Amino acid sequence: MTRFLSALIDAVLPRSCLGCQRPDVAVCATCWAAVAQPRAFRPDPCPPGLPPTFVAGEYDGVLRTAVLAAKERGRSDLLPLLAAALTGAVANVAPGAGAVLLVPVPSTPAAVRRRGGDHMRALARRTALELQHAGRPAAVVPALRLVRTPLDSAGLTAAERARNLDGVFAADVDVARLAAGARLVLVDDVVTTGTTLTQAARALRACGVRVSAAAVAGTARWHRDRLSR
Repeated sequence: MTRFLSALIDAVLPRSCLGCQRPDVAVCATCWAAVAQPRAFRPDPCPPGLPPTFVAGEYDGVLRTAVLAAKERGRSDLLPLLAAALTGAVANVAPGAGAVLLVPVPSTPAAVRRRGGDHMRALARRTALELQHAGRPAAVVPALRLVRTPLDSAGLTAAERARNLDGVFAADVDVARLAAGARLVLVDDVVTTGTTLTQAARALRACGVRVSAAAVAGTARWHRDRLSR
């Protein structure tokens, strides 16, 4: 209900840029150009097994606001911008003209119900369309599933997050056949410690496939275990 009310308010109120408040635009070209800058991402510390990862930009300012608005408030009008940004990250981590399979990191059933849908599947589908429009074969393969529900990771240290997500994903055994001749790219909205992507990649590698990863935004954060040293 809260998400529905937020979406209703957004639909009624005049739209303005999330950055500079310019009217009649979700995010203006100037604000977006300043944040959507693909770059390689390696967290510190980096979990063993993290696949090569690119992000579209830093999880801050306009990009952070756009991700949260699309994810938690149902701002579907922001999906084209976020998909274009994610497309840039995918193109960097999987260069060339060959086919790409996008595997979205799955959300928990509770999160899907709360948000009124799986935002990463929607974003992955839009990103595949962006790649296709650029002349690159692309498809979305929801090859991952959760085998248990992890705890909320907010406030967890890197070590606690790793324990929380250990073995949480399983992969479709057919993914190796589907990925034959294509680049398989894990996609997510935000990457912080890299633990989620690492565990997802581990499940896919168990099926015999090579994995890269891309996300809309990357962020560095101070962990309690660092601060206690």
